[in-house]
Amino acid sequence: MSAATESPTPRQRLARCLAPQRHWLRGALLLALSGAVLLVAQSWLLAALFSYWLLAWQGLAPAEAPAAWWLPALAACLALRPLLHAGREALSRRASRDARAALRRTLLERLGELGPARRRYGSDGALGAKVLEQVDALDGYIARYRVQSRLAVLVPLLLGAMVALHSPLAAGLMLLTAPLVPLFMVLVGRAAAGASRRQLETLARLGGHFLDLARGMGTLQRLGATAQAGRRIAAASEAYRGRTMGVLRLAFLSSAVLEFFSALAIALVALYLGLGLLGILPWAKGEVPVIYQSALFILLLAPEFYAPLRQLGADYHARAEAEGAMDELAPLLDATPWRPEARRAPAQGVSPPRLDCRELALFGDGGRCRLAPLTLSLAPGERLLVQGESGSGKSSLLEALLGFSPYAGSLRVDGVELAELDRQAWHRRLGYLGQQPPVLRGSVADNLRLAAPAAGDAELVAVLERVELWPLLAKRQGLATVLGERGRGLSGGQLQRLALAQLLLSEAPLWLFDEPTAHLDPDAARRLHGLIERLSRERSVLLVSHEADGLDWVDRRLALAAPAAACDPSAAAPDTATVATHRQETPACQS
Repeated sequence: MSAATESPTPRQRLARCLAPQRHWLRGALLLALSGAVLLVAQSWLLAALFSYWLLAWQGLAPAEAPAAWWLPALAACLALRPLLHAGREALSRRASRDARAALRRTLLERLGELGPARRRYGSDGALGAKVLEQVDALDGYIARYRVQSRLAVLVPLLLGAMVALHSPLAAGLMLLTAPLVPLFMVLVGRAAAGASRRQLETLARLGGHFLDLARGMGTLQRLGATAQAGRRIAAASEAYRGRTMGVLRLAFLSSAVLEFFSALAIALVALYLGLGLLGILPWAKGEVPVIYQSALFILLLAPEFYAPLRQLGADYHARAEAEGAMDELAPLLDATPWRPEARRAPAQGVSPPRLDCRELALFGDGGRCRLAPLTLSLAPGERLLVQGESGSGKSSLLEALLGFSPYAGSLRVDGVELAELDRQAWHRRLGYLGQQPPVLRGSVADNLRLAAPAAGDAELVAVLERVELWPLLAKRQGLATVLGERGRGLSGGQLQRLALAQLLLSEAPLWLFDEPTAHLDPDAARRLHGLIERLSRERSVLLVSHEADGLDWVDRRLALAAPAAACDPSAAAPDTATVATHRQETPACQS
């Protein structure tokens, strides 16, 4: 069976998503059915009362006087039905909120497990739109359509049975015309489903494009291209608005068609009952096949007979939107992050670990070699500089050390294969700093406590002094200094120093750096390298950098050669990754 056949459909994914919420949805369905039963009782009481008053007004002796409980029962029905409807809405919203929260947690966990490999599934902007916008697109399906699809079957059957007790012909007319509503709902809804799916795809692309422009705003300002970028965003927004109006037109068309056919069906039933009361039916002239009380009862139920079908048609676009959203989320949900089967905790303590790589190789899609076979040892407390051209596998090596990438060959930590270690426990022994520091919107203290939640203010001030950032912050609001999105308020070098403070708080014995000075000017880069030298003493360091200025303090250097398009780890000779002594460079691997 092919992978495409094994992949679940969007409808199956929605069913799995809603499985834990079925008790809330069943409760909502039960309340809605209770409201339908109260509707039947309310219609019968109204019909009986109006029939009695009509006969009394005409001076005829009513066959049965109203019971004393009729009016209180009618008042109870009128009061309880809105309460049952409110309860149904509350339970449906609860199911929707919990289901979307669970799905969002699953997506965030999947992104965390993928690590840097998440780039295969879109830019950060597109992934953010999926996690936020497309998950919220399930709300209408869960909160309205799911229960309504059951009511569209059960309520017409219940009301049709009640009508059949008074007029089988009227019940037959209602049951015969009822399929027209879902028929046209499907015909018109298919077009709305396709338009909604295309709209979600456009929204994801627009979100990614906007985030890319926002991140590059500094570059755009220096190039004087902000006006051009603004025009592009305005044009894309206008195109999105136009497509949104197109989707709304289809949705309104669907609702109009459903209203037309349901009104036509109700008019047909009313025509039959009216002609029958007048005694001018072609096949029963002079006869009244349905008495006034029963006719009024049927007319009161007729709109409610078609109401669930009409509401289902109005909510049909919610199903189309939800299926489109699940279709967009499918690649991320089907992603298979590398999860080693064996689970062993790494050695505890603050001493740096020993790393041993033997013929370590990484491969991408189609067998493409991302890192040529590498043999390397990193002693505890040793600091190593890794250099090489773009595509030589520097970042891939860090991904392997972080435990996010499957690898060929051997990668041991203190003599234990990395694939056998518990990833979360291993991450607690690592400190990682890339080109973009992990700074969130909030105060400086909040950002520092991401690494050490229990740290006190005195400890935070001490690490800020060690990274030479406290004198600047003390002139502002100290630890309460608020940073904007992506660390707005501090320069690039200052943000990297704040990230170094986070590493110090984490007390990780092994530090990994991926081009930490890539976006800094030479002076700021040299200053940051000097800080890393002082702060990383008695720790193991593996630093990836194109630049060597200010890095003469490293113990060894390793130059990676670009791998071939495909490489076989078994073909690599031992010690192909011989590292040079201090201030020397030797190619690490030959393609």
